[in-house]
Amino acid sequence: MPGGRLTQKDRQQIALGLADNLPYAEIARRLERPTSTITREVMRNGGPTGYRSDLAHHATERRAHRRKPAASRGADQTAAALPHGRDPEAVAEYEEQFIAVLMQSGLSNKMMARVMVSLVTSDSGSMTAAELVKRLQVSPASISKSIAFLESQALVRRERDERRRERYVIDDSLWYQSMVASVRALTQQAEISRQGIAVLGPSSPAAVRLENVARFLDFVAESLARATEQARDILDMAPPVPAAPPSHDADPRTDDE
Repeated sequence: MPGGRLTQKDRQQIALGLADNLPYAEIARRLERPTSTITREVMRNGGPTGYRSDLAHHATERRAHRRKPAASRGADQTAAALPHGRDPEAVAEYEEQFIAVLMQSGLSNKMMARVMVSLVTSDSGSMTAAELVKRLQVSPASISKSIAFLESQALVRRERDERRRERYVIDDSLWYQSMVASVRALTQQAEISRQGIAVLGPSSPAAVRLENVARFLDFVAESLARATEQARDILDMAPPVPAAPPSHDADPRTDDE
């Protein structure tokens, strides 16, 4: 596999491959690149339906330009800027991928996705408006607008810390609440589908189609609701503790062995 960054020609080939509905692995094979490289490139630049080679190339150049001042301060200083020995460039790349996935999942506003990813990836799970402004390098108004929307969707909540500052918190139960909302949406779709049966005539092809859709949605909603409740406790579980290595202080074998 050749090394180095993707070129503008590479990105044009990626765009053509996506237009032909080629899988990432096939695009990677044609470019002689790892599949992971193509996946990251697409997901951080609009996803499979929004990828544009020229925009992706310009965005990469801008990101590289922003990283140059940080690199000039020296590797030790840059590494010390993040806790737990995290690689700043790897974290930034991961966050871009996370943002792209959220946008593909329905959170269409990029600023709102950036705010949400900042909260999710922070160790505390909460930040003040000032902290978000500093981290994302945007205006307080942009943060306020994004938080207002996320709060309306029950994705974040507000609380006061010991200094009476307002903090925006992302709950560990976010994904549970999201699944509950999905069940509710599926149930509503099943209900509206079933209402159309009488309106369109029970024996009509359209009514038969709607009945099948309603039955399908009922089954999926019930299965998702059951799985969501069964898995709810996972969100509150502590990370597994690695097993202690076996002790060699004593030999359990007897003389008869």
